[in-house]
Amino acid sequence: MDFEELYRTYFSDVYQYIRKLSGSEHIAEEITEETFYKALRKIESFRGDCDIRVWLCQIAKNSYYSHLRKSGRHISIEDAALQDTADPEGAVDERLTTYDEADQIRVLLHTLSDPYKEVFMWRVFAELSFKEIGRLYGKSDNWACVTYHRARNMLRERLEENKHEK
Repeated sequence: MDFEELYRTYFSDVYQYIRKLSGSEHIAEEITEETFYKALRKIESFRGDCDIRVWLCQIAKNSYYSHLRKSGRHISIEDAALQDTADPEGAVDERLTTYDEADQIRVLLHTLSDPYKEVFMWRVFAELSFKEIGRLYGKSDNWACVTYHRARNMLRERLEENKHEK
């Protein structure tokens, strides 16, 4: 696949992922452009051990986090749609009643190991289906579903632990 085809095929996926992370069309456009520029320069380093969309979104996520660090901003998921319709009781979004809780979830999310953190982010921020997530990792949609729910439960447990420590 040539680079122009790669760009046309995956631009929307990368843009939507960053748009969901940032909540900003402007930032999403900027980071998406930067992502494809970096990918063009590093395409020979792509080993092919994951879906190219995963590789591109990893570059995009790292670029976004670098952008936030440079601008001195924090990653806010206060407005993110952290909901799971399969289990409306105890959904993580119910915990997002204050900025403090959103900040706690942001911090706790980064304490999860892979693949839990990544699958959770793909599901919540990129709004991918379990089938799409499973395909990205070369696994089943059931694997993606179980991994997501384990990550969500880990976040819930860690939130409870933090609540009891205060």
